[in-house]
Amino acid sequence: LKQRQVTESNFPATPARDVMLFLLEHAPLRPWQLDVLSIIRDEAYYFVPQAQTKIMNEGWASYWHSMIMTRHGLEPGDVINYADHNAGTLATSPGRLNPYKLGVEMYRSIEERWNTGRHGRDYEACDDLEAKRTWNTEENKGREKIFEVRRIHNDLTFIDEFLTLEFCQRHKMFSFGYNEDSDAYEIETREFPKIKQRLMFSLTNRGRPSIRVRDANYKNRGELFLEHDFNGVELQTNYARDTLANLVKLWTRPVHIETVLDDVKTVISYDGHEHSVRPEGKAAKK
Repeated sequence: LKQRQVTESNFPATPARDVMLFLLEHAPLRPWQLDVLSIIRDEAYYFVPQAQTKIMNEGWASYWHSMIMTRHGLEPGDVINYADHNAGTLATSPGRLNPYKLGVEMYRSIEERWNTGRHGRDYEACDDLEAKRTWNTEENKGREKIFEVRRIHNDLTFIDEFLTLEFCQRHKMFSFGYNEDSDAYEIETREFPKIKQRLMFSLTNRGRPSIRVRDANYKNRGELFLEHDFNGVELQTNYARDTLANLVKLWTRPVHIETVLDDVKTVISYDGHEHSVRPEGKAAKK
């Protein structure tokens, strides 16, 4: 099959975020390739809602599993076995986010806050630490509140709205990073804004980089040029190279992606035979 001719001066007219749809509509694919790529894209979209509510789903399941088992489903002799298995499910370790643990503890925190009235303008404005520690208006709307939260939020808004400084302090939430010198994960920061920002970065776009097609006729040679919406997290270069190699198989022409590596705007390319990395200059700060 011949590469489809691209005559527009700016094609696409605006960057296309749905890369697979762009390939389905414009790449020189055989019928069986169109079918396979279409199946992959449909499956990816099918799992988007689940991925967007993973922490909430796992936390909700853990909340009710624990509630049912401890109050209704266990004989005295089963408690130790249940506690052992449940502890394994909720276990956490440095550098690893356990959605079961984070989700269930946030639901419990929300329920406690709305049962005791620890929310709203009066509570936030109170600067008496002892009064806040013993605050209890006996509002008792915790169960009602978690059902409301479950109905209207996704993981990103769940974390943004209900992850508080007090929650991080209580559960000793730190931001971990890998230290190559010590070959271990170490605490990077205990600062609440940075912890929350890092967690929300990991949830934005399901933790995957945001990539767009910027030019399908790069340098007027029918080459594909992609751009990475850099948000402070660099692309993994080994994944980027493998992805470019796969795109070349579909596009049948060289493929490039603009990103940021070590604070330098960089273009990573693959022409079907070898990879290249070309620095473009200092990246602008966002």
